[in-house]
This record gives sequence, C-alpha cells and structure tokens, in this order.
Amino acid sequence: MRRLGLSLALVLLLALAGGWFATTAPWNGPPHGEPVEIVVPPGSGALAIGRQLEEARLIRSPRLFALVARTRGVEGSLKAGRYELAGGMKWGEILDAMARGEVMTFPLTVPEGFTLRELAPRVAEATGVSADSVLALARDSAFVARAGVPGPTLEGYLFPETYRFAEGVDPADVLLEMTDRYREFWTPGRRARLDSLALDERGLVTLASIVEEEARVGEERPVIAGVYMNRLEIGMLLQADPTVQYALGEPKERLLFADIDRVADDPYNTYTHPGLPPGPISSPGAAAMDAALHPAEVPFLFFVARPDGTHEFTRTNREHINATNRIRRERGE
Repeated sequence: MRRLGLSLALVLLLALAGGWFATTAPWNGPPHGEPVEIVVPPGSGALAIGRQLEEARLIRSPRLFALVARTRGVEGSLKAGRYELAGGMKWGEILDAMARGEVMTFPLTVPEGFTLRELAPRVAEATGVSADSVLALARDSAFVARAGVPGPTLEGYLFPETYRFAEGVDPADVLLEMTDRYREFWTPGRRARLDSLALDERGLVTLASIVEEEARVGEERPVIAGVYMNRLEIGMLLQADPTVQYALGEPKERLLFADIDRVADDPYNTYTHPGLPPGPISSPGAAAMDAALHPAEVPFLFFVARPDGTHEFTRTNREHINATNRIRRERGE
C-alpha cells in the first residue's frame, strides 16, 4: 500500500509539474525573438518533436516536453506540418497549436474573371503538380459531380476569393474548397430569385461570367445583364465578344471578323450559335452573379464600349451603328 501511495504521489507530482510547464514555463528563446519555423514530419512522436525544438534551441529537455505532452493527453495527436513558433510561447500554447494542427498556410487568390486556364498554374504551383493535371481534374465529369456544381466543368464555379492552404495540400482539396465557397453564395433568397427567372443555375452562372468579362464599371453590370436577357427573350444572338475570346483560347486586344469565322463551329461562339454557350467562360464574382440574378429592366439591345471602359447603351441597330461610328471617331481623335 505504501508503494502504491508513493506511485500515486509521483504521478500527481508529475501531472502538477506538467501543468505548470504547460501554462507557465516559456521557451528558452527570448520572449520577443524572431519566429522560428519547425517542420514536423508525418508520424513524429512528442519526443522526436521535442528533439527538433532542442536543435532549434527553443527548449532544453525533449523528454520533459514529451512528458508534458503525455500529462496533457496530446502525446499521440500532435500533427505534422510546418509551424511558426514565436519566442516566449508557453508549453501549453505550442502543444495546443500542434494538437489542433495550426500549421503555416499560404494565400491563393482567385481573381474575378479568371478562367481555368489562368488559374491552373497557380493551383499547380501551390500543390506541386502540373497545370495540365489541375486542368484534367477540373474537367473530369466524375470530379465535377463530386464538387456538386452544374458543370460541364469547374469553369465558373471556382469562386473568386483569397483562400489559405497548408503546405502539401492536395489539388482536389483546393478545388473543392473553392466550389464549396461557390455553393455558399447560394443563400435561400438567391435560390428563390433564381426560381423566378427563365434560367437554370448553369445558365445564370454562364450569363454572370459574360457580364463579368464585359463590365469595367460596377454599376453597369445589371444593365449589361439586362441587355443580354432582352436578347435571350426575343431569340436574338448574344454576339458577346468574350465568348469568342474563350472559344479562341487566347486573349486578343481587338476581335476581328476573321477571328469570329475561325471558331464559327465552336458552341461558345455566340455570334454563330443562339442562346447562351454550354457553360461559364470564367469565374464570376458575387457582384456579377447578383447582377445576373437582378438584371436591370432596360429597353436596350445593344452596347458599345467607350475609351474609358464605360458603355453606351442603345435600343435599335441604327442607334448602335451611330454610337459605334461616333466612338470610333473619338478614339481616332
């Protein structure tokens, strides 16, 4: 009994000591020293991690570090990854951070209007795979179904935003995070609004992607959406230059009739194919999506860009020709 009592006392003493180190004792480094990066390989135990910290001159006793991890119940749950440790951190702070997997992350930004072809190199650089592999995944029908978006590919559904990912992230996880954010856009109110339009979800995103490419001034987005909705309602060709650019697969500063003819058979060419193209042509942002959901009720069927990026909207083909000729003269001047 006496030996048992001593053992219990020793356990209690170790637990109290571990608690003190976890909540009070700082690292050996200076309280306001430069942050230190520690890479914890997969499968590392508390003792191995403690030895890394010792090599970095952050602690003196790896065994005590492992003991504290055991007394706190996190010995087997310290996660691999790259960590940034600040000088002056307490034992408990670093153990809790590793148990939660608070690894270093890097930003990955999806700008409004980016296409899959433009975004693939960014995802490739972040994940260590080729851009072609990213494109293949984003165009795989089974993966598109897994992402829960209308398709036909992930084009248009990688929601514009700045994301943060840990080192070594899988490209599938990156793309799924972006499509998850896309689905979050669809609040009940927006779903109800979509149900009131003569468009399904894919058509709405496709229209929004065209608006995203056409608009250079924010307040014009609903008007541009309204023009295209008017054309759709009367069965008029959309004749949207950005869809031809998409069919060409390369940006052109000035679109020529020869360019339109070169991709005449492409279903994304809205000069030669009626209605909306088969899917989005880029990733529209929330503002373009909302503009497509709430197109302005306008009498216009045409618009032409001014040199400053704004547009002149007109009702008839004659008005459009006159506006186009006038703006060309202004550009010449």
